Amino acid sequence: MSNLVMWDPFAQLSALQKQFFGDDWATSFKGVNIPTTDVYTKDNQLKVEAHLPNFEQKDITIQAENNALVISAQRHEKEEDKDKKYVVRESSSSFYRRIALPDRADTDKIEARLDDGVLKISVPLTPLPEPKKIAITASSKKG
Repeated sequence: MSNLVMWDPFAQLSALQKQFFGDDWATSFKGVNIPTTDVYTKDNQLKVEAHLPNFEQKDITIQAENNALVISAQRHEKEEDKDKKYVVRESSSSFYRRIALPDRADTDKIEARLDDGVLKISVPLTPLPEPKKIAITASSKKG
């Protein structure tokens, strides 16, 4: 009589993660906030809201190029502490999004502002033309 053993394909991966990171390897990512970006249309405008809580206005670059809106942000922190063994401690954070713009986007009138860590961008869209109504003429039957 043979014993059947349930094979777990992720058991080895889990064991490796515990070996390298310890039992609480996943908890180190719980406090990390991955910035979200909302893109929607409202009132003939394309609205972009990028949540960048740890960035300042000087850290953010917005460009309109090749029918796309490019948002990038980079922050560097440098800390010097004479009491510790390191001389300089550096860290950086970055953010990058490329959003395709419709043909009717008016890139000359894009507006952006940063409010409480939320970058709000408004891209005006030229209104779509109203549908043209075609008149129907009655046919005259001659018989």
